[in-house]
Order: sequence, then structure tokens, then C-alpha cells
Amino acid sequence: MNETEVIDLMKVIKRRYPSFDTSPENVRDHAKYLRDFPFEAALENVEKYILTDRFPPTIADIRGRLGDLQDSQRSKDEAAAFQAKLDQWAADDRPPPNGYWERVRQKLQRKDDQ
Repeated sequence: MNETEVIDLMKVIKRRYPSFDTSPENVRDHAKYLRDFPFEAALENVEKYILTDRFPPTIADIRGRLGDLQDSQRSKDEAAAFQAKLDQWAADDRPPPNGYWERVRQKLQRKDDQ
């Protein structure tokens, strides 16, 4: 995110939180820590934050839970890859590989035991 985008983001925050500091020093600070973060993701995080919190967001709030986002994306990618396998099996009109359902049952039983 560049400094102009940081200013645009701060305008959104300032409309909802009049006490939010939009000084040049704070703009530079935010730009430093948001330099590697996409504007669209930051804006989405701020909009969600505004719905649930009455205090202005910090840089950490603007960045969101990056680790959670990465885990979520990894899960989505794995699910898409698995769905592609299922689609391929359906297109080939073949059953899953030998032992597949047994492995699924074992995984489910482990989760039930926890």
C-alpha cells in the first residue's frame, strides 16, 4: 500500500472515528507498517472492524489476522484441490483409490475420540 492509499484508508477511519489521528507523522507510521499489505484487504478489514468496535483501529486491526487469513486461504486451496480430484474421479467414472474410505473413517474416528 502506498502513502496515498494510506491517506484514503485514514479518511474512511476518520469519518467513523473523529478522534483518529491523521497527522503526517501517523500517516508515515501507518505507511511504514502497511507498505507490504494490499489496500483492498486493509479496507475490507477496516469496514468489518467498524461494525464491531467503538474505538479506532490500530495497525494490527487494519492488517487483520494475517495468519488466520493465510490458514483460511490454505484450507480453501486444499478443498479446491480435493474437489478437483473428486470431479476427476467422477469424470473417469472410477471409484476412489484403494483404502481411501478406510483412511477417511480413521480420520473421522480420531476426531470423535478427541
